[in-house]
Amino acid sequence: MVASAQPRYSLQGLTKSSSFGIFVAFVLLVIGLSIASPTFLTFSNVTDVTRQAVFIAIIAFGATFVIGMGGIDLSVGANLALSSLVAAHMMLSGLNVYVAVVGGLIFGALVGMINGLLIAKVGITDFIVTMSVMVICRGIINVYTEGIPMTGLVDPKFQFFGQALLGPFPMPVLITILVFALCYFLLYKTRFGRYTLSIGSNTEAARLVGINIPTIKIMVYSFTGLLAALSGILLTSRLEAAMPEAGGGYELDVIAAVVMGGTSLSGGKASLVGTAIGAILMAVVRNGLNLLNVNTFWHQVVIGSIILVAVAADRFRSK
Repeated sequence: MVASAQPRYSLQGLTKSSSFGIFVAFVLLVIGLSIASPTFLTFSNVTDVTRQAVFIAIIAFGATFVIGMGGIDLSVGANLALSSLVAAHMMLSGLNVYVAVVGGLIFGALVGMINGLLIAKVGITDFIVTMSVMVICRGIINVYTEGIPMTGLVDPKFQFFGQALLGPFPMPVLITILVFALCYFLLYKTRFGRYTLSIGSNTEAARLVGINIPTIKIMVYSFTGLLAALSGILLTSRLEAAMPEAGGGYELDVIAAVVMGGTSLSGGKASLVGTAIGAILMAVVRNGLNLLNVNTFWHQVVIGSIILVAVAADRFRSK
């Protein structure tokens, strides 16, 4: 009985099918946009696309753990905005930049921890919890700011995070690479990663082999909240302002990037490499829509269609 209940999970970076499929989609998209818009492959536009991708990619790396565990987190965009506002308020109040940045990161992790506690300890479904936290965070943002951005974040030490260049590489890109390396190590080289995917593969089997499921869930959601806050701080540093509407719709882009990359919505299989490609693909899609002057209302239609295709592909792979 126990032997048959052993959890089955995949620790591969990318399955052949998901790797080939998303690579082909990316190449075709790049070719199509290059033909449709002569400015698409210019250095400045490629740099802009890369910078846009990092904000989704950082959150998506954390969401890979959540979705690989069989969960969902709809609060990441609102967490990004609220955490960046907390950091901005601390800086504008005269606190040291690094203290404010750490404070914003801790706040984001606490929001994620609340998600984890309500899901793991109280037993509320992840969809309801994270959707409710998303609404609460957005409400707090609107009450506190009245829709007015928090500006004046011009300290060079803070601007360094989102605007500095180390050689030809933007600092946000380098930070994203470091986050990817950390997540890759955690997911594929540690018990934490193996336990996360075990829970997604078979929760009951994971419990039978002694995995502390509530603790792992709380850790996963806290980690995702931390990365959402990091993305928000980088975005705020780039804009030199904390925007109340920041992160709007990010949760959809994140889910699309993760699922397109080969992470199964049913849990048990995750691909961080695929997530990285998916995040770049989503940035290219949005950039292409802007270059082609597509009405912004149609952007939602396109992103929603991409999510449907990604989910359908995930179901096909599972079968």
